[in-house]
Amino acid sequence: MAISFTDLHTEAGLKSLDEFLSGKTYISGDQITKDDIRVYAAVTGKPGAGFPNAGRWYETVSSALSARFPGEAAGVKIGSQAAPPAPSDVSATEPKKEAPAAAAAVEDDDDDLDLFGDETEDEKKAAADREASKASTKKKESGKSSVLLDVKPWDDETDMVNLEKAVRSVQMEGLLWGASKLVPVGYGIKKLQIMLTIVDDLVSVDSLIEEHLTVEPCNEFIQSCDIVAFNKI
Repeated sequence: MAISFTDLHTEAGLKSLDEFLSGKTYISGDQITKDDIRVYAAVTGKPGAGFPNAGRWYETVSSALSARFPGEAAGVKIGSQAAPPAPSDVSATEPKKEAPAAAAAVEDDDDDLDLFGDETEDEKKAAADREASKASTKKKESGKSSVLLDVKPWDDETDMVNLEKAVRSVQMEGLLWGASKLVPVGYGIKKLQIMLTIVDDLVSVDSLIEEHLTVEPCNEFIQSCDIVAFNKI
């Protein structure tokens, strides 16, 4: 279905574009397309602060074009032309003849101006490296969980400051300790409640408790640990 905009040289037109781009990065899909180039050419300049979504989109497209065409421009002036009369919808896929020259050029002959043509070998290699890096990261961090842990001391004489130090001394890849507090249990005894975030593929909470927190040297202060809450992030 064609996306339509009107009067992009006016505040009303920019408002319509700004509302359309709310929550979006590009006109169509999740990457820049020729739809973005057509609309970009129809906008006379960067939208002002009153149109934050359109302004952010304009900067994104400008950056993409600058990266693709890094040469220093000498500057080109286009002769003035009368603003188009109150038109019907300007289609992003079929712009009117009155649209600015750059938009008409893109529409009339896309093959003459291929902004995103064939990649060079270096670009292909860089893209492949990026994809490999992303795949490795996703495999390594397939999911995370937030855990609330109860850590109980031996008795009311246990030094709770040292107990917490012992807990936080356990460090491993995929484990991040968070906020903590002391909670009264009874008879002057307090337990430590502590939050932690784990990468599921790298850290097992059961192993953390059995192989680290309840063995030497931590068991000098820690009697036992219980999982109070376990939530996927």
